[in-house]
Amino acid sequence: MIHFLKNYIIEHLGLNESPEQIAGTLKKQPLPHLEGKILCHETIYQYIYHGEGRYENLYQHLRRKHFKRRKQRARKPRKTSILERISIHDRPEEVNQKLTYGHWESDTMVCQQQKAALSVQYERKSQLVRIHKVNNRTAQETEYALHDTISSLPQYMFKTMTFDNGGEGACHIKIRDGYNMATFFCDGYASWQKGGVENINGLIRQYLPKNAHLDSLTNDDIYAIQERLNNRPRKNLNYLTPNEIIAQVVQ
Repeated sequence: MIHFLKNYIIEHLGLNESPEQIAGTLKKQPLPHLEGKILCHETIYQYIYHGEGRYENLYQHLRRKHFKRRKQRARKPRKTSILERISIHDRPEEVNQKLTYGHWESDTMVCQQQKAALSVQYERKSQLVRIHKVNNRTAQETEYALHDTISSLPQYMFKTMTFDNGGEGACHIKIRDGYNMATFFCDGYASWQKGGVENINGLIRQYLPKNAHLDSLTNDDIYAIQERLNNRPRKNLNYLTPNEIIAQVVQ
């Protein structure tokens, strides 16, 4: 069946959709001549790495552009003393289980040998993302980015924010008190505990690899990347997009 879908797969990989998204969309909206048949995302990966796709370098359309498939490895965050920090283990179950909207994760994404960075926020239930270019990794710059994120949606969409132990999270007290949000922090060297935003960082790398020059990017460029991600269908959202989910939630 993969041969009948070759052009379809290549077209959607060119739109930066992942094999899982392609397979999920086909399952939800099957093509007429494939009614009743299911294409597994693993089959697409096999086609890319071991089938005809390897001769067409289709791996370059994948998020991490690895020539060979690799296991993901967590990045170790910097450990910094932060006042009034509350452990992620004290976070309510409604946050952990994604029962309600308004619970966010925040992180900073850097590129090689540059002061400029990206401040990234991710809403756990809707998988919505907000991305802002910041001048550096200081708490003050992160605070500015968080203000911009919070101003982009109604206040009731911001109930908690989870950080790792980087120094940029020291601004959490101002965010907590200014917006009546609870703030939580991962364990040391356990950034995987806020895996949603870590995964989003991996998606952003598809557009901005580690050697990208952030100084040459405008805010409009960053916004375009943000909305590409917010308009991607997600498996956990029944192949709706984060923007479609938020449109249903925010009235």
